[in-house]
Amino acid sequence: MKQAESHILVIFGASGDLTKRKLIPALLELEKQNLLPDQFAVLGVSRTNLTDEEFRQRMTEFLTGEDQKLVAKFLGRLYYQSISTAESYEYPVLKDRLFTIAKENSIPENFIFYLSTPPQLYEIIPKNLASVDLNKTDDGFRRLIVEKPFGTDLESAKELNKNLLHYFAEDQIYRIDHYLGKESVQNLLVTRFSNGIFEPIWNQNFIHHIEITSAESLGVENRGGYYDHSGAMRDMVQNHLLQLVGMVAMEPPVVVEADAIRNEVLKVFQSLRPIKEEEVDQYVIRGQYIESHIKGELVKGYRQEEGVDPESRTETFMAMKFFIDNWRWAGVPFYIRTGKKLPTRVTEVVIHFKKTPHHLFGNQYETEQTANQLVIRIQPDEGILLKFGMKVPGAGFRVQTVNMDFHYEDLADSHRLPAAYERLLLDCMQGDATLYSRGDAVEKAWDFVQPIMNAWQNNTDIPIYGYPAGTWGPDVADQLVEDGQWRYPCKNLSNDGTYCEL
Repeated sequence: MKQAESHILVIFGASGDLTKRKLIPALLELEKQNLLPDQFAVLGVSRTNLTDEEFRQRMTEFLTGEDQKLVAKFLGRLYYQSISTAESYEYPVLKDRLFTIAKENSIPENFIFYLSTPPQLYEIIPKNLASVDLNKTDDGFRRLIVEKPFGTDLESAKELNKNLLHYFAEDQIYRIDHYLGKESVQNLLVTRFSNGIFEPIWNQNFIHHIEITSAESLGVENRGGYYDHSGAMRDMVQNHLLQLVGMVAMEPPVVVEADAIRNEVLKVFQSLRPIKEEEVDQYVIRGQYIESHIKGELVKGYRQEEGVDPESRTETFMAMKFFIDNWRWAGVPFYIRTGKKLPTRVTEVVIHFKKTPHHLFGNQYETEQTANQLVIRIQPDEGILLKFGMKVPGAGFRVQTVNMDFHYEDLADSHRLPAAYERLLLDCMQGDATLYSRGDAVEKAWDFVQPIMNAWQNNTDIPIYGYPAGTWGPDVADQLVEDGQWRYPCKNLSNDGTYCEL
């Protein structure tokens, strides 16, 4: 990869966990690979009162075990400025500090502003930056990275877009979704569009249905207060999983460029068949984990978690069936399933191909699963698995399903798998918005899920099913799937139960 143009990265909310756990380690990895520009600096901004040296010391918490000479060089690029980010009168101080750092380090006036802050500051900080002309691109680039959640519903997402676009142009705004930074998500495009064996059959003529699962073994942990106002729909479906749908279902782009790819993702969202409020109970199942024993240990239910309303109706699990009304996908059901306190942590896309039109070998030789499957594992144990039938040795034609698989770790000797934030930060530095969400696509995704959330809010008769912690969600979710069962991916759990093999 080419080096990015010299610039300063300004991180708002620099005293928070995201900065020290994800952003700073990702930047150090880019330093190790010589992908950061020679003239580069990070300015941390927060209300906490710290000196440059105190900030550098705090950032070393997740840099243990690294080459100390390299770490020292990298830490020398870090600076800190304490301001009240909500107050416009503080921003001349920030501007002066930025230009001082740029002059001292011979850095041109190129700035990236990363909003690692609570969402209520997403409109305030851009406005305050604009008040001191830090949004203007006369003498260098200005880019704005916005973390999720991007709105809490359709109306708030539109309002946020409108306000951001009042101060920054669309091509300056980078709405980050760390799911899109995962190598295996990006490989969806390569799998489809670089292999002549897949794209000709990637349509309603050959595919029976498509299933996307994102399971977490953890509960809400210490985020009960936040999660109870969010839920699985806002936390996972509207952003991460619909973006996966877009990558799976999109048409081939004309070129591999940001606008071309994001245009095709938008077309998928525009083709989603709306689920009306009165249809929600037919197409969407929601659930909450309840008290259970896992490996002999009593695990509390969601409503017993700290910060959660004892009568909460927030979904910790949801499963959904929907359709994409276009030429390629007419009549093909798509299924999404996500939840907390499930048996393991796994995210995968499963392409279920249609069965052969004629059962040549007769029922006495057929296995239960004779349709081919292509499994694309996003995390963990990233890889691709193809399931197909083979003859069992011996007399007759008994068929058994076998696997042909590839694991990304097989490339580990010669190629390192970058973390999602490494890839996304570098892309923004290089001005590549391919893996960032565009405003119109964000609004279309909200437009699709809004009637579902409205129905849950307005109709108390729509049930929320309990499921024991450590299981695959409510049994009723199986009724959504045409053949009556989801793929349960983790028959071979690791010894500690934290991941499953392909």
